[in-house]
Amino acid sequence: MKYQEQKTQAGVYHIKNKRNQLSFVDSTRNINTIQRQRFMLEHHTHPNKSLQADWDKFGADAFAFEVLEILEKEPDEYYDLKGSLKKLKEKWVQQLQPVGHTGY
Repeated sequence: MKYQEQKTQAGVYHIKNKRNQLSFVDSTRNINTIQRQRFMLEHHTHPNKSLQADWDKFGADAFAFEVLEILEKEPDEYYDLKGSLKKLKEKWVQQLQPVGHTGY
């Protein structure tokens, strides 16, 4: 399938450090960009400095990348994608609690 033909799906993803159990949860308009997160980590350019430091310390094998949920878009031209993604991310942040000593 050609890149232009791929259907984009918005969603929430999770990066988990399997060594120290720290988590990073974020949302994106295109869930395929989860691979961009890995790319930035591999090239030492990730904006989250704590996550980058642990990646550099423990290596790629210490991390798991997971799509938590794909956003079901409403077939409405006035659909608030940004607001819906924010709510979906908040749901997963509440559930996984990737804050303070358990998150990046």
